[in-house]
Amino acid sequence: MAISKRVCVVLVAILLVSQRFASAEELPTVERASFPKDFVFGTATAAYQYEGAATEGGKGLSIWDTFTHRPGVIAGNTTGDIAVDQYHRYAEDLWLLKDLNMDAYRFSISWSRIFPKGVGEVNWEGVKYYDMLIKHLLELNIEPYITLYHWDMPQALEDSIGGWLSPDIVDAFTRYARFCFERWGPRVKYWITFNEIHSFANAGYSSGEHAPGRCTPPKCSAGNSNTEPYIVSHHALLSHAHTVDMYRKEFKDAQKGVIGITTDCTWYTPLNSSSNSDQRAAQEAIEGFLGWYLDPIFFGDYPASMRASLGSNLPTFTPKQVELIKGSQDFVGINHYSSMYATFNETNGEIIKTGTLNYIQCTFTSKFVTVE
Repeated sequence: MAISKRVCVVLVAILLVSQRFASAEELPTVERASFPKDFVFGTATAAYQYEGAATEGGKGLSIWDTFTHRPGVIAGNTTGDIAVDQYHRYAEDLWLLKDLNMDAYRFSISWSRIFPKGVGEVNWEGVKYYDMLIKHLLELNIEPYITLYHWDMPQALEDSIGGWLSPDIVDAFTRYARFCFERWGPRVKYWITFNEIHSFANAGYSSGEHAPGRCTPPKCSAGNSNTEPYIVSHHALLSHAHTVDMYRKEFKDAQKGVIGITTDCTWYTPLNSSSNSDQRAAQEAIEGFLGWYLDPIFFGDYPASMRASLGSNLPTFTPKQVELIKGSQDFVGINHYSSMYATFNETNGEIIKTGTLNYIQCTFTSKFVTVE
């Protein structure tokens, strides 16, 4: 199967426009013909948010299974045990995608559905589910895009080695990825190693609001918000680099696929465009969000502004790791949710980021991001 000359990862955004702002007659008509012929229309899901069947079919627990079962962690003590039940209803779900005239479907593999312990014995019943999902997609002429990791670390690896906090996770992730390439690579041509490292590193290890719920005590029972997000991100980036290297050396030529990564980015613009300090604030805010993950992938190291502000809290790459991670992408996906203004607080040297849509104010310090 030939790869399109341009890979477009499309996140479908639904714009709801109230009549008090504009009438339907005032809005421009947007149709498929408005886009280039090779533009890809698709939608995306995450295994924990969609599959359900949390303990069915031989699946092992993930950190999200454990996290959401802690009393009081989630509003109403709800869980993803059932979610939208795609595990049982995938056939009708895919027909809905066909009805919407989608070209592509990006979904994630549940690592613990394939390897209940994270490594070792394969759960073939879980493998069969993804076999059938991919088979149905191709029969409907919907291109599968697979995300290898969308936040659901096997709980067994969290317990045994500390998950993303351990350098040993790089080998475990690479072995898991190898199985996926061997099993589905002949039919799947688009691979994403990670979805939004920034999200699970910060919410999982700085604020403690996502699994595994770690942050500096007393807010969390264990963790270090000043160091762990950077350690987690570093190990995830190394896992990405090793996985891409393996794919290119062992699978790419035969399978004719491409591999990349998806990150999220809040875009920052100077509150006062004529202010040099506000311009600097916006630039450093972008570097501390988007550059944190893309600078290593494109240039081989973290942004200089991050190194200057974080010092020893920011891990370093060895020369061999720099060589491995630099250029480790065939494409990059960007999930963009909102934009914010940035201004520099002259009194304490902090960058203040003020939301334009939801009016959330964040303070970016040399340690971590806090939401006020």
